[in-house]
Amino acid sequence: MRIGYARVSTRQQNLDMQLEAFRKEGCEKIYQEKKSAFADRPELLRALDDLRTGDTLYVWALDRLGRTLFEVIENVKKIHDRGANLYSIVQKIDTGTAMGKMVLPLFSMLAELEIDLKRERAAAGIRIAREQGRRLGRKPGLSPEAQETAKRAQKLYLSKDPEYSVRELCRMLNITPKTMYKYLDFMKTELKGGAIQNNKINAT
Repeated sequence: MRIGYARVSTRQQNLDMQLEAFRKEGCEKIYQEKKSAFADRPELLRALDDLRTGDTLYVWALDRLGRTLFEVIENVKKIHDRGANLYSIVQKIDTGTAMGKMVLPLFSMLAELEIDLKRERAAAGIRIAREQGRRLGRKPGLSPEAQETAKRAQKLYLSKDPEYSVRELCRMLNITPKTMYKYLDFMKTELKGGAIQNNKINAT
């Protein structure tokens, strides 16, 4: 069976050109979806699951199969594991032919090269940032949401009527005692007597 998989990145784009090409190729079943390149693609998964030995999956171009070259290769492998073949209309690649099969090892090498280049770029970026004295990792401080929780934690902690224990406050705010004291420290809250003993938090 010839199965087509058509995809465009936005709902504003049109699938007609791809669908017409699949009909000309004699596709008996066509899966289609309008999804961002960074979104899940359930119709692609359905198309892959539908493949049987001797089937061919038709795509408009190889980039329809994945966000990265590595993902494309992974999906091509899934097609072959099912005993099926892939045909790319734009690139004229048919993995059911000897020539098409010769291209696959090259793709695998390029996918590995892509991963290596990303690692090298990331390492170079970290090295340059350190040389320039820039801080790496998460920025210090609290997010706006955490700051709001910290304000509420301080208000409840200093409450006299009613007066809450740290454990009660942690349950109310759904946080740990460690986070509770982190918030109080952020708000520069004067701790109640006995709250810290021998550098350990007393959460009573």
